Amino acid sequence: MPASRAPSRAADVRSFADRLAALVEERRSQVCLGLDPVPGDPPWTGSDRGLADPRARAAQAVLAGSLELIERAGPSCVAVKPQLARFECLGAPGWAALEAIVGAAHAAGLLVIADGKRGDVPLSAAAYGEAMVGSTTTPWGPVCGLAADAFTANPLMGGDSLEPLIAAAERAAAGVFFLVRTSNPGAADVLDLSVEGRPVHELLAERVAALAARLRGSGGLSGVGAVVGGTEPGFLDRLRELMPEAIMLIPGIGAQGGKAEDVGAAFAPGPSAALVTASRSIATAGDPGAAAEQLRESVWAAAAAARAGP
Repeated sequence: MPASRAPSRAADVRSFADRLAALVEERRSQVCLGLDPVPGDPPWTGSDRGLADPRARAAQAVLAGSLELIERAGPSCVAVKPQLARFECLGAPGWAALEAIVGAAHAAGLLVIADGKRGDVPLSAAAYGEAMVGSTTTPWGPVCGLAADAFTANPLMGGDSLEPLIAAAERAAAGVFFLVRTSNPGAADVLDLSVEGRPVHELLAERVAALAARLRGSGGLSGVGAVVGGTEPGFLDRLRELMPEAIMLIPGIGAQGGKAEDVGAAFAPGPSAALVTASRSIATAGDPGAAAEQLRESVWAAAAAARAGP
């Protein structure tokens, strides 16, 4: 696939929040399939021995295994979340595989969240937005980006670095998930620091909430979302209070130790107010389809119970 082309996304001018809400209702699911391929690990084990370039062989294995996961687990999911670093480390063949996976996910009716945690000074941030959900103008014509439906971003460089990312998402009717309180143990080193008596993650949540109107859908939820780790569910109530409109992207369920039944608070505004993402727990299961379906049932039940109240 030429590097200047990207898989086409079906024309849909609805906001990211509204597209997600429709899929959640249709599939009765809030599961996002994480794709973090490690070449050689199941299911990314096959390769074409006719290829001499190890990058190309690894990329072929990554593509084949990811397509298998989309086929088997995708019906129980509403989105896929490819971890961009796992494709970028394979060079140009890895990026070509990523573009093919985006196309396959869209063909399967799934939204695509490009997980790269992008963030930089405004000029570079604008380029990141074009690369994820837009296109770049050149003297020879537009160069299409990845055609993702949403992407993750790092907000720690401040408001001027966020504006180009939000603007790119606005133009594309896309979403952007800003890191607020992540799932890794080291998150506490910075995101829980106190600034004038407030933890940093609360200040970030307030910034996300202030931007909500920019990508608000017709149902009241916003595509200005937040990454909130499921490994520390004690933060969810407060962060939901601070971000009543934000769609939460919740990693850490499964292999990292988080439990679906603990994240119900994220769904207080409605069934499409959060996405629970799982990677290894689905990819390494003997039956990825069954693992995804089990998670779908658990998350759907937790979300329904939270909205029903005591």
